[in-house]
Amino acid sequence: MKQIYSYIFTMLAIFANSCDSTKNEVAIPVIPTYPPFDGTIFLDPDIITMDDPTSFETLTPNGQGSRVMFDRRVNNWITVNAFLFQVTFDDGLSTEVQVNPEFGTSELAQVEAQKYAIEIGRLPTSLRSDVETVWIHKGVQPFGGGNKNILIHIGQADLYVEDGILEETLVHEATHTSLDDTHAASAGWLTAQQKDPTFISTYARDYPTREDLAETFLLYLAVTFRKDRISSTLEKKVTSTIPNRIKYLNDQSWSLHPLQ
Repeated sequence: MKQIYSYIFTMLAIFANSCDSTKNEVAIPVIPTYPPFDGTIFLDPDIITMDDPTSFETLTPNGQGSRVMFDRRVNNWITVNAFLFQVTFDDGLSTEVQVNPEFGTSELAQVEAQKYAIEIGRLPTSLRSDVETVWIHKGVQPFGGGNKNILIHIGQADLYVEDGILEETLVHEATHTSLDDTHAASAGWLTAQQKDPTFISTYARDYPTREDLAETFLLYLAVTFRKDRISSTLEKKVTSTIPNRIKYLNDQSWSLHPLQ
């Protein structure tokens, strides 16, 4: 308790000493700023929804073939005779969806491949530009991005769908895949980090070189292109917390089809 009173009296003294009676102005003590959120994918389920347009165009079965995939259930790389599907999007991009043979038949694997190809097609072109493959497994394990890939475990996907954040999670992972290599350690992004009051989430703060861009990009989309879907409180909190990051992202030449 003594420590609390000591802190209060110290802050009052700083405040009093900062007053300039000649100018009738008051210098407000600087109080440390902390990230406003734990993680950004959970904040609003309507930034992108299943009712939004998709750039998905075709899915073509290509039989089975040996593929190396990462499986979080064993936390390792595995080699399997995967069911293969070639997906095309209406902006000229394409990807190979590789489905774990544990699904049993090509028909069952195709159901999963098409389901997630349609959802990935809701992401802007810039986020799909480096997605060369998609891995699909059973199990309740976190999604993953990077390696020119998006990793999906369908048990976890069902939980994301239940919470309405499947698309928001895919934005996060696709940012890792398509934007991290070019932007996450760029001079412009690092300068924006330094200028902003803090990180948008504790997850970004704890992993600044790995998670900051992916944590930020979803909310950049929200405050720039989906203002009508989020609360004014959320918008103000984002724009006041990371204004320089938002400016950096606004200054890039993103292709945002089919969002825009």
